[in-house]
Amino acid sequence: MNAKIKKINAEYEKNAAKIADLQARQKELDKQRTELENLDIVGMVRSMGMTPEELAALIEASKNGQMAPAMTEKEETGDEEN
Repeated sequence: MNAKIKKINAEYEKNAAKIADLQARQKELDKQRTELENLDIVGMVRSMGMTPEELAALIEASKNGQMAPAMTEKEETGDEEN
């Protein structure tokens, strides 16, 4: 086989291995980013004192282009237990 072809084949294989490593790293970074975003979202919801049902209603209302559901008395007056 031609020496130049061997050299190109070797470089090709080396690059293919690097690409596979980078793709695996990219997938891991994407997973970590999604996990951190989800934690932020959960933190925001919890800081607002929303129940899962209230969050579901808010999301459903926003999907339908409606205004957010009316706040409950607890939300309007704040958490008075603290």
